[in-house]
Amino acid sequence: METRAYLKGTRLSPQKAGLVANAIRGKSVQDAMDFLNFNKQKGSAVIKKLLESAIASAEHNNKADVDLLSVKSIIVNQGMRLKRMKPRARGRADRIIKPTCHIEIILAEGIK
Repeated sequence: METRAYLKGTRLSPQKAGLVANAIRGKSVQDAMDFLNFNKQKGSAVIKKLLESAIASAEHNNKADVDLLSVKSIIVNQGMRLKRMKPRARGRADRIIKPTCHIEIILAEGIK
């Protein structure tokens, strides 16, 4: 049985989130949680919270055994980009792009 969890519009660049996602893809849930607990990147905290949500959903909705769960797939897509202006010298302005991303985790039982 598969369980999905989504997080949309996270104020994190997709490139930075992708680095953390690549590290936990295919691991068991316990190994992924250990990695996310001790990693210092900003994406780790965000993905850890989403993984905890997916685990809780699998346990409550699908009656899955947490010890058998593993990260089958984790997908990071680009979200909308917030566009801001920063004043510069002589009346000019620079555009500041603040990226967001959408993250999807799929957990499955017994994948190794």
